[in-house]
Amino acid sequence: MSKPVVAIVGRPNVGKSTLFNRIVGSRVAIVEDEPGVTRDRLYQDAEWAGRSFTLVDTGGLDFQESGEITRGVRRQIELAIAEADVILFVVDARAGLNPDDEEAAANIRRSDKPVLLAANKVESFNSRTPLYDFYRLGLGEPVPVSAAEGLNTGDLLDQLVNLLPPEKEEEYPSDTIKIAVIGRPNVGKSSLVNAILGEERVIVSNIPGTTRDAIDTTFKRENRYYVIIDTAGMRRKSKIEGLTEKYSTIRALRAVDRSDVVLTVIDANEGVTEQDKRIAGYAHEAGKASVIVVNKWDLIKKDDRTMNRFTEKIRSQLAFMQYAPLVFISALTGQRVPRVMELVDFVAEQHSVRISTPKINSLVKEAVLHNPPPGDKNRRLKIMYATQSSVKPPKFILFVNEPELMHFSYRRYLENQFRAAYGFEGTPIWFGLRKRSKEEK
Repeated sequence: MSKPVVAIVGRPNVGKSTLFNRIVGSRVAIVEDEPGVTRDRLYQDAEWAGRSFTLVDTGGLDFQESGEITRGVRRQIELAIAEADVILFVVDARAGLNPDDEEAAANIRRSDKPVLLAANKVESFNSRTPLYDFYRLGLGEPVPVSAAEGLNTGDLLDQLVNLLPPEKEEEYPSDTIKIAVIGRPNVGKSSLVNAILGEERVIVSNIPGTTRDAIDTTFKRENRYYVIIDTAGMRRKSKIEGLTEKYSTIRALRAVDRSDVVLTVIDANEGVTEQDKRIAGYAHEAGKASVIVVNKWDLIKKDDRTMNRFTEKIRSQLAFMQYAPLVFISALTGQRVPRVMELVDFVAEQHSVRISTPKINSLVKEAVLHNPPPGDKNRRLKIMYATQSSVKPPKFILFVNEPELMHFSYRRYLENQFRAAYGFEGTPIWFGLRKRSKEEK
């Protein structure tokens, strides 16, 4: 399911980015120690009181656009409001009420979106007198905070999560496979979608940025239902021009969040770029089943070793996604496009594989017997018990004596043993560690 979006808005220098970093810093999530797996910092997922949401920092807004501050404020704030589920409006308690605050607040009130007013840079929480002027904004009671010191941000987040929309049930039947098509601009995402659908349901253009929204299209194939989501091309942060493209990227990432299978499209002419690594890394970190689609294969001069060379190079550059199958296609000519859907079905099944607890423990016992865990001085990691806690992606809980003794290399060894025994092709595997003493049963 897609996470709700919270947009932080306000004038420059009111502390939006500081508050953004403070909220994000409180996030608890699984982190994989794998080099080269990074997310584009246009946004960040956050969590508080069991609710997850996507936080957007609009600290880069240009309020001086065309030299007209009022028009710049209106355009930027309206766009942020349109994309957000909740607005976190930040004002500077130290500087007091500003005419630009009032202009922005007027736009926010017209939106009818839930709003939380945060008065940042509060120096004393004993008196609310400095905050009285902010009631004139008509946005309710201001919540005093000091983002720099982390004071009262917990109370702010308590109120924020209460404004988030209720968690929705999935809008499609549970057996529907949701496919997100992601990649850089102009790699052929829309052409691939059209080739899969067999008709032009998505505008195709060689002008980067044609697709601005994540577009859902439902279809049926061999008695199975699918939703394919065409997304805007995701460029490097430094190349993104304006908030329209910025929020298009956020919508693409939300599409990944609600998908089952991700098709990461790469241009065969350009090979794997740093941005391709970031895009693929997001799908990996989100735990999605993945297929790497190398498009425009018809434009490559080939010999009998070309595909092998490309495969080796891509595997090297996307080392953290060794599990993802590769397919070389031409969306323009239809070459191997049917193979894409075959792989979608295959990795979706692998994404949902569940292994019985006795089989898991038998596998772990054998793996430990052949390659005992490394030790640290007089201590050695011991795995007492293992079980599978969930699917999509498959997640396994290992009960161990000392979690800190689990080295990344041994975790990778266990992953390889699981894959050798049960496949899990096309899906990441997550391992969680829980401390358990010998006395526990």
